Amino acid sequence: MKKYLVIIEKTKTGYSAYSPDVEGCIATGKTKTDVEKRIHEAIEYHVEGMTREDYEIPEPRSYSKTIEIAA
Repeated sequence: MKKYLVIIEKTKTGYSAYSPDVEGCIATGKTKTDVEKRIHEAIEYHVEGMTREDYEIPEPRSYSKTIEIAA
């Protein structure tokens, strides 16, 4: 099992999501729950396709950190 970082951003029409470690794999949704479900499915589908085509599955390499600044 691999754990990929997913970035979710608010858009004008809902939310978008992508994983820096899974190039070209994105998802959109009207709600946070919707986009989280869709990006999960998109990454699974993407990796399944890569496996079928004998491509190397990307290793998770990204991480996140929150920083605090005085503003």
